[in-house]
Amino acid sequence: MGLAVGVGVLADTLENDSDGAQWFRESFESINEVLAENGLPPHQEPETLPPLDSRDTIGSFPYSWLHHLRRAAAYAAETPGWIATPFPESSDPATDPVVERRTFQLDSHLLCHSDCEGFYVPIRFEEVLFDDDRISGGMLGSSFVLLDELIAVAPALGIRLGGSELSDDEVERINGEVDDESPLWIEQAVWLSLFEAARLSVRHGTAICFG
Repeated sequence: MGLAVGVGVLADTLENDSDGAQWFRESFESINEVLAENGLPPHQEPETLPPLDSRDTIGSFPYSWLHHLRRAAAYAAETPGWIATPFPESSDPATDPVVERRTFQLDSHLLCHSDCEGFYVPIRFEEVLFDDDRISGGMLGSSFVLLDELIAVAPALGIRLGGSELSDDEVERINGEVDDESPLWIEQAVWLSLFEAARLSVRHGTAICFG
């Protein structure tokens, strides 16, 4: 089992899985109730989309990998200018005290989210929204804020951006690091998967779905 990070899920299921499409429709209706209660506009998930040009090549990854990226993001937020180096293999990123401290501040959309289910919607809001009854995974994030956080942690992982843009050459270099299992390859692989999902979410107005 692993985490798949998807975009365009309603459009895809309408074409390939009518039962799945109904579940997503109901999920977005519940999300919109929560958004409205927090004074935010509704999310209208597209039912048709052009081909989505994700440059992520791994598709899915073990749930535990997400915690490696979260640990890097927590350390980078805690110490400006921090540069990642490999942690001991025996260390558990999910129980790292820096990760726990930053997570309990409840202001990071990367850290404060289920690691196996749930959504980010392409609406900007600063505080993570919590609702165990109506939101899959209990927490709803903003694709815009997730993208901001990924941009912020990129230098710590040795990822070179042009402002907020990730060039095809840099994508190729990152994928090469992942293929070679370089020292930070897990963090970089998860970063690229989430960055591409957030980029497409913002560009096309479609939610990110963890599943």
